[in-house]
Amino acid sequence: MPKPHTLPTLFDEALQISVTKLKELGYLKLGQIASGTLHWSSQGRSTGSIHIWVNTHDEQPYIELDYKYNDEPRRYKVRLITVPSNLGKSCMWFFICPKTGKRCRKLYLIGGYFLHREAFKGCMYDCQTQSKKYRDIGKTYGAYFKAARLYEQLYKKHFKKTYAGKPTKKYLQIMKQIQKAESRPYHEIKMVIVS
Repeated sequence: MPKPHTLPTLFDEALQISVTKLKELGYLKLGQIASGTLHWSSQGRSTGSIHIWVNTHDEQPYIELDYKYNDEPRRYKVRLITVPSNLGKSCMWFFICPKTGKRCRKLYLIGGYFLHREAFKGCMYDCQTQSKKYRDIGKTYGAYFKAARLYEQLYKKHFKKTYAGKPTKKYLQIMKQIQKAESRPYHEIKMVIVS
C-alpha cells in the first residue's frame, strides 16, 4: 500500500474571492443589489467560475455564492460588514466567515466552501513550504526573479502611486524592490541559476 502524500494544500493555488476584486468590479457600492459571474484562469485556461449576488441594500449586507463543486451544487450566503476607514472618508468592507465567524478580506475555496484561512487545517502559503536555503536565496535575489511581477503590479489599472501629492507606501516598497533587483550584477544571478 502506498504512503499517503504529505504535501500541504496551498492557499496560493486555491480559488479566492477578495473584497478588493469585488470593489474593483463595482459590486460593493452601498445601497445596491448586483449580480454577475466571477471567472478564474491560469495560463490562459479557465479554472473555475462562480455566480454571485451582492446585496448591500439590505440592513445586513451579504454576498450569495452559487457554484458547483465536484458536480454538487452549492449555494450559501456570506455576511458582509463595513468598518469606518482610518482616514474617516469612507468605509472598508469585510466578509464574515460562515464557519469561524472571523472578519476577513479574502475567502479561499478548499474542501468545497469559500472560508477564512483559519477554517482549514494543514494548509500553507507557498513560501512556508520552501527550504531555509531557498528562502535565503530568495531574500538575496528574490527581487530579481520577481521584477516582472513588480512591474505588472506597478502598472495595474487601479494602482495608486500617490495620495494627496505624496508617494504611497506600496509604491515606495515596489520601487525599492525594483531598484534592489536592478542593482544585482547579471553574472551573480547567472551563478545562482546554474548552481
